Amino acid sequence: MSENIVAETAERIFADLADAQTINNAANDAWKAPLWTALTEAGLPLAWVPEDCDGSGASLADGFAVAASSGKFAISIPLVETMLAGWLLAQAGLPSPAGKMTVAPARPQDRITVNPDGTLSGRVRSVPFASEAAHIAVIAHGAKGYSIALVEASACRIEAGKALGSDASNTVVLDDVQPIASKAAPSGFTSQSLMLMGATLRSLQIAGALETMLEMTVRYSNERVAFEKQISKFQAVQHNLARLAGEVAAAVTAAGSAADTIANSPSFDETVFFEAAAAKIRCAEAAEKGTAIAHQVHGAIGFSMEHILHRYTLRALGWRDDFGHESYWATELGRFVAARGADELWPLVASR
Repeated sequence: MSENIVAETAERIFADLADAQTINNAANDAWKAPLWTALTEAGLPLAWVPEDCDGSGASLADGFAVAASSGKFAISIPLVETMLAGWLLAQAGLPSPAGKMTVAPARPQDRITVNPDGTLSGRVRSVPFASEAAHIAVIAHGAKGYSIALVEASACRIEAGKALGSDASNTVVLDDVQPIASKAAPSGFTSQSLMLMGATLRSLQIAGALETMLEMTVRYSNERVAFEKQISKFQAVQHNLARLAGEVAAAVTAAGSAADTIANSPSFDETVFFEAAAAKIRCAEAAEKGTAIAHQVHGAIGFSMEHILHRYTLRALGWRDDFGHESYWATELGRFVAARGADELWPLVASR
């Protein structure tokens, strides 16, 4: 399948079953079941699972396009998380189960340990959609190095929690949990590899959400009339719209560059680290600045629960913290550059 076909399939499903205004007005979460069924029938949750493991066998580029589309619609089900879990399991040749999944850990500072008897222990925070997932794909560290494992969510203690956009974000406690399956991670694959992949996915989602915010904000500025003329005619509003467009362009470019680098790299090398870290930093900054501008142009109506703007702004702001916030990646990137020395800085930047 081509990237366009995959992305278009996802966007058609989102447009039909995940319209933001319809969801915003919904009395309950009944809309989630038909959306998940349609996505499953299209093979999107297991897009990165090889065909011989009953997955779709889509390329990394295909999956990245789906992630960007999910951001444009502020999707609030664990589609991207299930894709990432399937990808993680595939790194060790483990098959993926049907149904919703998530991954752990989701923060660089958290750890899951492989005990001497093969069970898993650890306390990991802010695991997205853990309370809605049937299984959790984990990367754990033990005496023999890193392992990738699949565990049942019901075997873990899952504490209640919500992200900024009100989606489930849970602390997961593993207390001598016996995994369903476990294998050694490939050589060179570490917990940072998962963080870099997750950070790139969140960057794409932030960029997608910002694109929708820009469209909504421009449309509103052309519809809203004040002092007998459209507010888009005011110089101050035009300036804000130009700033928002600049933040969107920067986020889309940074996230796309990181995704392209991963899709075309055989391993998570220094180039992938540089691109993914820089993308998460820039997209997080764009989320902060872009959401402020969008709400400023919309005024009071943009803060009301009846308006859909907050579905995008709150999720974009919340996604900044998943798989390493911008301060973490800025520190890591600074260490990376410092270790290479001053003479290598300009060639490194100029080569991208």
